[in-house]
Amino acid sequence: MTTVAIVGAGLVGRLLAVQLARQKDVSISLFDEDSTEGENAAAYLAAAMLAPLAESVDASEMVTQMGERSLQLWPEILALLDEPVFFQHKGSLILSYEQDRPYLEDFYRRLKRSDQAQVISSQQIADIEPCLKEHARRFSAGLFLPNEGQLDNRQLLSSSATTIQNLGVKWLSKTTVELDLNSSKVNGESFDWIFDCRGLGAQDDLPKQNKLRGVRGEVIRLHAPDVELSRPTRLIHPRYPIYIAPKQNHQFVVGATQIESEDRRQPTLRSAMELLSSCFSVHSGFAEAEILELKSGLRPALLDNEPKIIHRKHNNIIQINGLYRHGFLISPALVEQAICLMTTTDNNQDLPVYNKLIEVIDK
Repeated sequence: MTTVAIVGAGLVGRLLAVQLARQKDVSISLFDEDSTEGENAAAYLAAAMLAPLAESVDASEMVTQMGERSLQLWPEILALLDEPVFFQHKGSLILSYEQDRPYLEDFYRRLKRSDQAQVISSQQIADIEPCLKEHARRFSAGLFLPNEGQLDNRQLLSSSATTIQNLGVKWLSKTTVELDLNSSKVNGESFDWIFDCRGLGAQDDLPKQNKLRGVRGEVIRLHAPDVELSRPTRLIHPRYPIYIAPKQNHQFVVGATQIESEDRRQPTLRSAMELLSSCFSVHSGFAEAEILELKSGLRPALLDNEPKIIHRKHNNIIQINGLYRHGFLISPALVEQAICLMTTTDNNQDLPVYNKLIEVIDK
């Protein structure tokens, strides 16, 4: 029996637990200081957009490739869960006002797969999103990215928690965690393999060259019965590009991409006004929306904003970190790579290779 400790029950820790617990002769212990609801995890606030092409404007080729791979893997992962999770693969829409059209054109030029994007007119915007028919004239042009999707982050956290418990994983929630990198112990107990998925909680345990920082995200959840958006929509703006991700039952997750700050305060008045006014400018139906939640949080990022898997081969510890704002976008591909590190190389011949992803420490 192979004993495995997973430290951190955020998105990556849960995906690891769901998949590893199904392997024969593997015993899983999941350690986390949070509750099983994961309310303190970065994934709890996320919009869970699966947008490799849109993110390719700022992300590296490696992140883009991982996003494309993860979009393929998500349906397989969701099929392993005991409760349904909202999943959509209907593309995404990029809009801009006439005065901001140069920024839209720049966005298009920076796409790493621009041949996969469709430049659309105001009329085509209304055709793709009929609820914008009366508002489409506000937008001189847009982009439609057909190969993008989204899921419901909180349904995913809830369903994965149920599945993990049903699989018999030993889940030590609300537990202070002490990871000993030298002796392969967690809270004094030895394991054959340890996966460290603590995000910012691992700041003091990563190699010095992998310095973590927090990147602030601010998110508003709305209930807007008068809005019928059917896919994630982004509004290009020079200062605060926003996204509107429609979920089930007329709920919407609205946020900006990133704020370079480790400020842990709740969202500021300025940010809230900018996000809400942008929603109203996209669709006037947001004027009567109910504000369900207004929160902020920090996401773990390395200096280059790229993820890293650190494989400490001498004691079988695998550290996964630096997902930045790409948690749901790339986590399935990261987990696929991490699991394969503890299996024989004969099974990994067809695994995608991502430059600079894995850092090996032999001693």
